[in-house]
Amino acid sequence: MPRLAAVDIGTNSTRLLIADVERHGMADVERIEKVTGLGRDSTRSGRLAPESIERTVQVLAGYGRRIGSAGVAGARAVATAATRDAVNGEEFLAAARQALGFRPDVISGEEEAELCFLGATTRNGDPGRTLVVDIGGGSTEIVTDQGGLSVNIGSIRLTERCLPTHPAAPEHLAAARRFAAEAMGQAVLGQRPEALGTAGTWTTLAAIHQQFDRFDPAHVEGAGLSLTDLEVMVARLGRLTLDQKRTIPGLDPLRAPVILGGAVIAETALRSLGLESITVTGYDILDGVCLALAEEAGLTTST
Repeated sequence: MPRLAAVDIGTNSTRLLIADVERHGMADVERIEKVTGLGRDSTRSGRLAPESIERTVQVLAGYGRRIGSAGVAGARAVATAATRDAVNGEEFLAAARQALGFRPDVISGEEEAELCFLGATTRNGDPGRTLVVDIGGGSTEIVTDQGGLSVNIGSIRLTERCLPTHPAAPEHLAAARRFAAEAMGQAVLGQRPEALGTAGTWTTLAAIHQQFDRFDPAHVEGAGLSLTDLEVMVARLGRLTLDQKRTIPGLDPLRAPVILGGAVIAETALRSLGLESITVTGYDILDGVCLALAEEAGLTTST
């Protein structure tokens, strides 16, 4: 039973999956998420801030130790929007390599979309019937089995561009919706009867909607969110101060500054894609990276 590891270095969070490859798929050994804000304050400067690099590298060092002690047969780390767009991305990658013990790969938006789709659909129905929407901190991927695209808008970038205050001023919220709609305007894909929302924004919104005392990935798996649910959440989040957001059950306080931006993107994605609702899944790019590693090694992971 080969063991594999994947690390996702995103604009807002840095995550680890260690999984055993089984005959009919994978079994999680450990799945960890830390909000590190690598891309925080980089929207205008185009640079990763030293403190953001330091936070992320500290988490990566811990992940490196876990991977080293787990006896993995293969590992890959992928860095997404924040790193690929930053003028000092190489500075971060050098520090990340030292912390992890191997160099992360900076992947394109297209590869990110493919890996998100692979991971989200592997345990969720028929890929040929499914559209996947992955909302990150720096980009949003919209993809089907026929391909997809990466839109250069995410919860951090929309917040820094359009939502500077808590509560959000009505004109700022209107501007955020317009900007998101313009960005999503290119996302015209073939219709699919099923839609999956993956990554931290979706799982957090599901936890908030279900009023969980604390976030539990197992409880949000398969949860549904309608367009009306998201409109209500955007209105609610827009009225709250930052301190009020930090007390919302099910919301990691570290996500509080950008959750409204993520909710606006989620709402806009459904409206732009003509969807009335979406199903939330915790399976994502981490699973896609592990599955791709398994396939490269000739391991059987089909169901």
